[in-house]
Amino acid sequence: MALPSQKPNEPLGDEILQDWENIGSGGFGDVYKARHKDWGFDVAIKLLHRGVCPSASLWIEAEVMTRASCDCVLRLYGTYKGFPRGGEPMQEGLVMAFMERGSLQSLFDKLHDPLLWPLVCRLAHQVAVGMNFLHQQDLMHGDLKPCNVLLDDHFNAKLADFGLSRVSTSCMSTSCMPTEEKTGYLQGTYKYMPPEAFDSSYHPVRAFDIYSYGILLWSILSGKEPYPCSFSISYAMKYHDSIYFPHNIQPPTPKKIDKEGWNELVNLMEQCWDNDPSKRPKFKDSLETTEAVFSQNRDGIPDAVCQVEKAFRGVVQHLFQKMKYRAD
Repeated sequence: MALPSQKPNEPLGDEILQDWENIGSGGFGDVYKARHKDWGFDVAIKLLHRGVCPSASLWIEAEVMTRASCDCVLRLYGTYKGFPRGGEPMQEGLVMAFMERGSLQSLFDKLHDPLLWPLVCRLAHQVAVGMNFLHQQDLMHGDLKPCNVLLDDHFNAKLADFGLSRVSTSCMSTSCMPTEEKTGYLQGTYKYMPPEAFDSSYHPVRAFDIYSYGILLWSILSGKEPYPCSFSISYAMKYHDSIYFPHNIQPPTPKKIDKEGWNELVNLMEQCWDNDPSKRPKFKDSLETTEAVFSQNRDGIPDAVCQVEKAFRGVVQHLFQKMKYRAD
């Protein structure tokens, strides 16, 4: 996938990118924001930490993003090859759309309150749309959680970070998982994994993503992360060569609110996190619920977006005042 100014399969180089800024780091790599001189807008560039993952995983992720290209998936512009910010050695990466609003996780962190209901309904539906499209292409995401749901200027959801994506019939045993995944370094991942996935002989199927979506729905409804911070340490323990995870562990149902579609989304959430994978609904079936609930609340989206933008400005002003106070 390439824009007109980029030849197919030709990576972008340092001569066309400027104003590099690190905007995120994780166990696998770093994400930078940079300005494309010719296109006239900012892009996001994902670079893997050297020695953590083979570079081939980037091209697998690029292939998945291309196959899963739709309105609810982060857009891939092309690839990068160069020396970021003048550093050594040469690195390769993915060039993607830059999401000014960050992730669903960063939205939770800034607001500290449940999201406005129309926005809840739209996010629930857009994530389901993106995941259904992925599954229709015989692909799995493998790491669905708030920090991998990015937001555009109007808080529309875009699925991102396909580093653990696989063709749905492939094997992803613990032996081929990155070290950080096995040790618990990426604690958030465990919170969204189904109980059966902690068996070392488990071969992922689409029901894995559906369970993750159920826990993600809980986060969208409640506006926060599930489970206490110690969850990954106390419940996802290394046990010989496998990981033990007790069954029947789901977060408590969020406090009910009197909104149209609340019961339907809660029922869908509980179906998705059923401990029996065969009882979890397919995304195609889930869309009937999420689309109906979103349609009932669609008219409230403009006002909800406006209110969230005001809250964002308030957070920025508060942080500016704190910085100014410290400077003084």
